[in-house]
Amino acid sequence: FRHVFCFHTCILIDMITQWQIEGLSWDPAECGTKKISLPREKIWIPDIVINEFMDENRAPETYYVYVTNTGLVLDGRPFHVISSCRLDIYTFPFDFQNCTYTFNSYKHSLEQIFKNSLEAMTTKGEWELIDMRAEKPVQLFLEGGWDNLIIYIVLRRRATLYVVNLLIPSSFLLSVDLFSFLLPPQSVDRASFKMTLILGYTVFLLLMNDLLPVTGNNLPLINVFFSLCLALMVASLLETILITNILYGSRDLPPLPKWLRILVLKYLSTFYKNTMTDNAMTDIPNKELVGASPVRVWEHFEEHFSNENRTDDWFMFGQVVDRVLFIMYSLFIVVSLSTIMVLWLYSYSLDKRS
Repeated sequence: FRHVFCFHTCILIDMITQWQIEGLSWDPAECGTKKISLPREKIWIPDIVINEFMDENRAPETYYVYVTNTGLVLDGRPFHVISSCRLDIYTFPFDFQNCTYTFNSYKHSLEQIFKNSLEAMTTKGEWELIDMRAEKPVQLFLEGGWDNLIIYIVLRRRATLYVVNLLIPSSFLLSVDLFSFLLPPQSVDRASFKMTLILGYTVFLLLMNDLLPVTGNNLPLINVFFSLCLALMVASLLETILITNILYGSRDLPPLPKWLRILVLKYLSTFYKNTMTDNAMTDIPNKELVGASPVRVWEHFEEHFSNENRTDDWFMFGQVVDRVLFIMYSLFIVVSLSTIMVLWLYSYSLDKRS
């Protein structure tokens, strides 16, 4: 089975049927071959139809069947089945799908046509056949009856392609955004780096959009994961803009409120160790103070140290807030991604049991 997304389920089925023609045989040593091909119109073909067809069969026609020297006829015929199999893509790409297909024949019994059919069915491509069971109800038609074979198929998507191309790159980009907090907050390079990262992730989502499902009854958890990653990157950029504005504009800001100064610099400062050295005395412009009165000198020193203390308070405030937001950002990533993983595993286990 090969599956593509559309408004209905589109499945390519390679159905191989075989039957025995009594009395037909030849000697391979005398004829020189064990198998020949014959046109379909020259030999009897069982009338097998699929009730779930919602459109005509657009699969390529096969014009020949193979006949062996023992009278065994092999017929491989593709079907392009468009049916209304409902998709539950909540756990995409770790999802299971349950589909029903009804095979019937208007002329012959199921024992003649579908012998050993369950053992012969396999899957290819994106889907893996997990389980398949058949029921045989009998429907009356006029005075006689005709047989149905209802096959219930459980398919599991092979998720390796989506894990490698979608989940792992997204996790790497989110990790890079997390470690970008190690860049100095007073540097403009951090904001530029985060904006480049957001732009790259947006382009990545646009390029990988074709791999995501476009139909389904529920919003897939993988879409929530991508939206969460993008939202976290944007929140990280906004935090960087806030901290950079505080650090660069600290000279123009009013004095830090006393309650905020106590809260941040006394209690929250344990998350950040200040390594600044006090070199305020070396930066005092004192040439203009030569010959000035003692009162003028004192006023100048008082104004200078007041401005320096205010700037240092805001600078320290920005550093501490940056570290606190980094810790909160890390905890939120761990909690949110763990929640998504738990929902993924829980839904996957329910689908597997059902």
